[in-house]
Amino acid sequence: MSKLVMVIDDSATVRKIVETCLRREGFEVKSFPDGVEAMRWLTEPNSRVPNLVLLDIGLPKMDGYEVARRLKTKPQFSNTVIIMLSRRDGVIDKLKGRLAGAKDYITKPFKSQEIVSIIQSYLGVPVSQ
Repeated sequence: MSKLVMVIDDSATVRKIVETCLRREGFEVKSFPDGVEAMRWLTEPNSRVPNLVLLDIGLPKMDGYEVARRLKTKPQFSNTVIIMLSRRDGVIDKLKGRLAGAKDYITKPFKSQEIVSIIQSYLGVPVSQ
């Protein structure tokens, strides 16, 4: 079964770019425009625990820090890697991301190859079908 990457970003453009480049690399991708929708999907019986979550900080309804904290309180997500994705690039923002449970931090704008490289560094290269 391929590795599942969850993308939570309110920008449809960012979601599409990330989905396209990750699928091309062999990852399964599930994306959401906000944290509330993502959390709702995760409680459904047929949902899978993602191997990695690419998480925007500036989300509507529930910000990325809150989504990360909620995921990290649940035992089934203890092995899920969280990577923050944001326009904010201050030391405090990065520290808040780490404290919320993020392993890494990518600043927008980003190159799609940068996203792929970072995700592969955590999940490895998917086995081609």
